[in-house]
Order: sequence, then C-alpha cells, then structure tokens
Amino acid sequence: MIEAVVAFIGKPNVGKSTIFNRIIGERKSIIEDTPGVTRDRLYAKASWLGKEFRVIDTGGIELKDAPFQELIRMQAQIAIEEADIIVYICDGRSGCDNDDMYIASLLKRSKKKVIVAVNKIDDGSKKNNIYDFYSLGLGDPIAVSGIHGVGVGDLLDEIIKSFPNKEYEDYEGSVRFSFIGRPNVGKSSLTNAILGEDRVIVSNIEGTTRDAIDTPFTRDGVQYVAIDTAGLKKKGKIFESIDKYAALRALSAIDRSDVCCIVIDGKDGIKEQDKHVAGYAHEAGKAVVIVVNKWDAVVKDTHTMAAMEKEIRNEFKFLSYAEIVFVSALKNERIDTLFKAITTSYESATKRISTSVLNDVLLEAVTRTPPVEFNGGILRVLYANQVSAQPPYFVLFVNDPKYMHFSYQRFIENKLREAFGFEGTPIVIKCRSKKE
Repeated sequence: MIEAVVAFIGKPNVGKSTIFNRIIGERKSIIEDTPGVTRDRLYAKASWLGKEFRVIDTGGIELKDAPFQELIRMQAQIAIEEADIIVYICDGRSGCDNDDMYIASLLKRSKKKVIVAVNKIDDGSKKNNIYDFYSLGLGDPIAVSGIHGVGVGDLLDEIIKSFPNKEYEDYEGSVRFSFIGRPNVGKSSLTNAILGEDRVIVSNIEGTTRDAIDTPFTRDGVQYVAIDTAGLKKKGKIFESIDKYAALRALSAIDRSDVCCIVIDGKDGIKEQDKHVAGYAHEAGKAVVIVVNKWDAVVKDTHTMAAMEKEIRNEFKFLSYAEIVFVSALKNERIDTLFKAITTSYESATKRISTSVLNDVLLEAVTRTPPVEFNGGILRVLYANQVSAQPPYFVLFVNDPKYMHFSYQRFIENKLREAFGFEGTPIVIKCRSKKE
C-alpha cells in the first residue's frame, strides 16, 4: 500500500535524479551534466523499512528565463500540490544562492512538510557548506552524496518519519476497480450508470472530480468497490492545459485497484494521453479493461466496432491481453459487458496454478517447440512454479537465464495464456538458474 507521495524539488544540476534513482534502485531518470535535462515529472515506487511510497522527480527550477523553464515550473507546481512530503535538494558545493531562496519561498507557501537534503557533500572540505542552508528557514538540512550513497539512509529515515496518517478501507473480499483516463471521457458518468444514482458530480467542465471517491456496492451477489478517480487536471490552475502531466491522482487509484478500466472517448478517438495513463496501469501489474465510452454518439455501420478494435490493438500493443468493451454511460447501454470483463480480468489476475499442472503444460510446450541456441548455449527449462498473483508471477528455473531469448519467453507466455486463460491481466515470467 502506497503510504505517501514524495516530490523531489530543486535547481538544475543539483543531483535530484541521482538521488531519485538511488532511492528507487534503478536508473529511470536521465542523468546528465547539462542543466535542464529532466523536464518531465517521473514517477516511481520506492520502499524503506517496510514502508511504500511514490516518488516524483521534477525538472530544475531557476529564476532566469532558461529554455522550457515555464513548463518546468508548471510541472514542479503540480508535483508540489500533489505531494505529501517535499524533498528539497540543494547543491552543497555551490552553497545557498538566490535561486535557493526563491524555491524555499515557494515551498513555504505550499504548507507541506519539507525536508532539505544538501547533496554533493562528498568530502570533508565541503561539509561546512551545509550550514549555509539553515538560512532557508526549512529546518535542519541533511548532508547526502547521491553518487556515493552517503546520508541517503538518513534521508529515507526522515521521509518515512514524516508520513501523513492516511487510512484506506481495505474492502477485503470485494473486487476493487477504477475508471482512469483523460478528462471528460465519462469516468464519473460511468460510475453513476453503474450505481444507478448521481453519486459523483458529472459536468462537461474538465477536471470537475477533484478527489478519489470509493463506493462499495453489490451486483449479482458480488461485492465491488468503484474508485472514481480525480480529474487529471485541476480546475482553475494555470497548468490545466498540460494534460499528460496530471496523472498522479490516477496513480493513487491504480495502486488501490484490482482492475483498472481505461476509459476512451469513442467519439474523439484515441489520444496520446490515453496511452500515457494506460501505461501506468500496465507497469503497476494491474488487470486492465479498455472501455470505449460514448459509443452512442458514434456514427456506425457494420464495420465500425471491428475497425475501432483494430485501432486499439494497434495503438495499445502493450495491452494485448486486455478485453475491449463498448458502452454508453449516458444511455446506460452494454454495462453488463463491462461487468463481465471486470470479473473475468479479476479472476485471471487472482488465479493460481498448481505446480504439477503448470509443469505438465510447460513440458509439453518445450518438448514440441524446443529452444534454439542463443548467447552461446541452449536453454534448458528444468521446472517452474507460480510465486504470487495479481499479477500472476511465474519463476522458470533454467540452466542459465542468459540463454533465454525474448521471443521464446513470449512463446512460453502465449502457451500459458492458451492453457489457463489469463484474459485481462499481465503475467510476469522470470528466469533463474537452478543455483539461485
């Protein structure tokens, strides 16, 4: 469970991305010496001492009118508003300057918890520079070295100590699903159609829904929870036109959902932001249903639905496992097909396969289509087991993982789907050597 959202803010070239990558344990952010390289907000999950949180890396803020600076400030402002905790990264080599004071004033106005981390304290000669940053008026600075990892543990300790007290209902035994997508595609209208009441405010003004709303209900004897996500833009803000950068609230709903319904406007067609948001659900390992809403408003012939399905499959190749349903929230049409897809996807995501049955299927697959030589050797699949669900996670014990070609792994995935279904859910396959 994600317990907090942490935003990294600072000037260009202070090492935010280095610390960000060290905390999440992978090289997800671009690291270059050129100021202003990280211009988009980057999201990732992190954990420390059993606590999970989401981190946001932002572009560098500065006073001068550098390229992309207006856009960077807008993105950073989104991150500040959405975060529970702000980590303000400063440069311990250059000391405190006017840009630092300017950013500090912005952070004070946010009324959020701010932790000052002074980076690049790599040796004793720069250690005294940390005292300059007390002048920011944001509490005791923490000395860190993103490159060497010094002080990062202390920073993480301070982060988790500052977590807000958030309480979410677990809704154990219920199927939790959310509608995610760009503004004004009909997410709230779908929720209302499902519930048969105006539980969520519906408006043509983009960004009307500001908070996630959980609604438990029962349908055909099954307990569900509809998580209606906040709009992907904030009404009345200067940055509300930057659609693709306003997905953080949707991420919160994705984290708490068993099934994510990607809502597309059938009349407007597929937009780039649809793929951007869908990617978060896929990367989170969630079961997915693609919902084409407003189908009543589409001028159709006998080939329209098939053509739309083909376009979706082409544009959302990474969601090849997802079911596609066509509905009209306005006219309450084909809602039953949506629930069938949600139920199928949930059952697939929670499915567990016994080790004996799994290995029977795997043995038949590799016997009929044995692997060929790759990377100087031939793969031998010894046995497999499923280690977890949501998503189904399989470990293949092999003679050497480097002999596994990606196309053969895809072949095995296809065979598992052919044998066990798994409609609507991603599956994970990892190879390990027998020694591991």
